[in-house]
Amino acid sequence: MAKVAENTFLTDVQTLRARAKASIEQGALTPAYQGNVKTAIDLLQTVVATELVCVLRYTMHSISVEGITSESVAAEFATHAKEERAHMMWAAERIDQLGGVPNLSPEGLATRSASEYGAGGNLVEMVRQNLVAERLVIEHYRELIRYFADHDPTTRIMLEKILAEEEEHATDMHDLLVAHEGKPFLP
Repeated sequence: MAKVAENTFLTDVQTLRARAKASIEQGALTPAYQGNVKTAIDLLQTVVATELVCVLRYTMHSISVEGITSESVAAEFATHAKEERAHMMWAAERIDQLGGVPNLSPEGLATRSASEYGAGGNLVEMVRQNLVAERLVIEHYRELIRYFADHDPTTRIMLEKILAEEEEHATDMHDLLVAHEGKPFLP
């Protein structure tokens, strides 16, 4: 039988088993979690609120957009609303895994969100509002990713996945803006 090399950086299986059995009521949150659970939950609550505001804005825009190309733009807005809802669900599920309760209450939603709802307007104004919102969310999530870095890789990976989709959304909105008014100018 071949001798197995000792891995000094790996915890032995017996210790892992003992840890897994201890504090079983905490679900996925193990003693090896290095983050501050309360802070993580609080930050993820802003993600839930932000994504929920984005769902509402994209949904309203998909319903109220008018113009010659409004059908295709409405479909794009509706797709983004669906994807933003998925992001909200991922963040809410992560809050649950960490032992918190996701705050989906409409009361105070706008103050918990990094993004603004927006006032609507014509097609170009809606696209512009959504592009600005996506750019804001991209910056906010980059900051959160840096915060979670090494001490909560699960949350960081989730946020990186959301960030990639938000960057796609921003590109989509930029492309729509260019298609409808030429090279965009953001104030």
